[in-house]
Amino acid sequence: MDGVLLDSMPLWNRAPALYIESLGKTPEENLGTVMFSMTMEEGCRYLIDTYELDLTVPEIMQGIVDNMLCRYEQDIPLKEGAEELLRFLKEKDLPVTVATTSKKVMAEAAFARLGISKYIDHIFTSDDVGCGKEQPDLFLMAAGFMKTKPQETLIFEDALHAVLTARKAGFKTVGIYDAASWAKQAELKKFCDIYVMSPKEAAHRGHHLVSL
Repeated sequence: MDGVLLDSMPLWNRAPALYIESLGKTPEENLGTVMFSMTMEEGCRYLIDTYELDLTVPEIMQGIVDNMLCRYEQDIPLKEGAEELLRFLKEKDLPVTVATTSKKVMAEAAFARLGISKYIDHIFTSDDVGCGKEQPDLFLMAAGFMKTKPQETLIFEDALHAVLTARKAGFKTVGIYDAASWAKQAELKKFCDIYVMSPKEAAHRGHHLVSL
């Protein structure tokens, strides 16, 4: 979802620092980068340990979620061509699920506002499997719902660590450029079956996608 369908990664990169600042502390310069591949729970534990916070994981998580949820409800935009790509997949009668490490309430709020809920069969989150995308559980759960084998399932991802996980589990991968991951684009291109600069380009190469 984030970085593939929604242009939300710039906000997520800033979210931990904004939260730490709200507590009167000075965040490390690269905090967003450090926490990029963590689940929300892992990130909260990192904040507790690093900044010696006298708060629980649920309290921190709720604080960050509350700050971000309003953005999903109000102004986070679609990435260029995201609806076009979803429409193409639906026109081909292909099942479409979302697998995200963000909270389901965020996805539901954004999808409803942006009018794309009708294209998505189900939303799976790291809360459903208890881990992030360093493990394939989230992807496997989504594929199980769609009744597709990994080798016949396309994973659209902007994050290198998620692509590597999906590839190792036997999935086909489509790498999508996102500015938040610009430093790892060369590696992303190397390990993906297809690499595109935007969902719009993916939609335009749709027949190539479904023939993988």
